[in-house]
Amino acid sequence: MKSVAIFRHAPTEGPGYFATYLNRHNIPWRVIGVDLGEPVPADPREFSGLVFMGGPMSVNDVTPWIAPVLKLIRDGVAADVPVLGHCLGGQLISKALGGTVSRNPVKEIGWGDVSVVDTPEARGWFGHAAPAFTSFHWHGETFTLPPGAVRVLTNVYCENQAFVLGPHLGMQCHIEMTPEMIASWCESGAGEISRSRSPAVQSVAAIKEGGEQRLNRLHAVADGVYDRWTAGLKR
Repeated sequence: MKSVAIFRHAPTEGPGYFATYLNRHNIPWRVIGVDLGEPVPADPREFSGLVFMGGPMSVNDVTPWIAPVLKLIRDGVAADVPVLGHCLGGQLISKALGGTVSRNPVKEIGWGDVSVVDTPEARGWFGHAAPAFTSFHWHGETFTLPPGAVRVLTNVYCENQAFVLGPHLGMQCHIEMTPEMIASWCESGAGEISRSRSPAVQSVAAIKEGGEQRLNRLHAVADGVYDRWTAGLKR
């Protein structure tokens, strides 16, 4: 089986729990370190699936790797290679497929509930978590739905928390979190948290409270989502 390509855009935003899931299911994977200057592959058919992780940058930045990543996503969708995006990754998928990315009304940082939309598409991907679940968030921008996509997750602070388009899924929220990722982000983002006046930004103490139980529940949600996504891999 060909490997799943996982695109890392920042050193602290690797595959996290998604790698744990893939290893448990004996699915080969490879990290492409865009943050280290590793070139973006030209042909999506080299891989069984394409996965894009988070990052502190904007998809609207003038960054050398963004244009080839957007092209790879478009080519992957055209070739029926499943594409999956977490936060920045979801924004990249939206922009590649004709959506737009702009500032969200408020910044979201920490734990927050998201609702599963009452549609067949949403139930197909998140029915095991319906009607709502607590996810992790760290974003100041949001995406619109690209043409043909269907909203599957939403909440009071960000209307578009996730969308699907056939076998492709773009998420604004983070379901891939691990204890190490949360600790690292809280350390590097402490200043951002302290400066924020958003009602959707939690303190570091609030983020860390009950972390193990929250992560266990989030991983159960992630398992169901990743089950659905990996079912479409090119084997």
